[in-house]
Amino acid sequence: MTSDAPLNPDEERFWRALMHVMVALPKALDEDLLKVTGLTMSEYAVLVHLSEAAGREMRMTDLAAATALSVSRISRVADAMQTRGWVVKQRDANDARGSVAKLTAEGRRRLQSAYPTNLASARRRVIDHLDAAMLAGFAGQLETIAARLD
Repeated sequence: MTSDAPLNPDEERFWRALMHVMVALPKALDEDLLKVTGLTMSEYAVLVHLSEAAGREMRMTDLAAATALSVSRISRVADAMQTRGWVVKQRDANDARGSVAKLTAEGRRRLQSAYPTNLASARRRVIDHLDAAMLAGFAGQLETIAARLD
């Protein structure tokens, strides 16, 4: 099919549902996490990415890209998290023009305490509604789409 061909009814139904999920799911996950843990999804994402990074630190520009936040937004989020003792921001030793965010022990504890809430929300909002027999195939298809977007 050509890229400008109209969507058939099943494709249209899928596309509209996906668009709705892309808008509604982040809001729902953020609400669940904030209500129970006091963390926003942006803060949680920062903690996750830092916890998985080498040396538990990342350049701010890389952290912005990883969390899909703008550089100015990630800077504000990291500043607020630094005030709470969850991260430390410092000049990049290899490039004085840039900054690095590093996860603190308190930030790691905060992530560990929030993880069960985020997991429960992901299960309740998404995973529990998927056909387990089709999950691996569906995951592979989404991974293919994600790889092509990168």
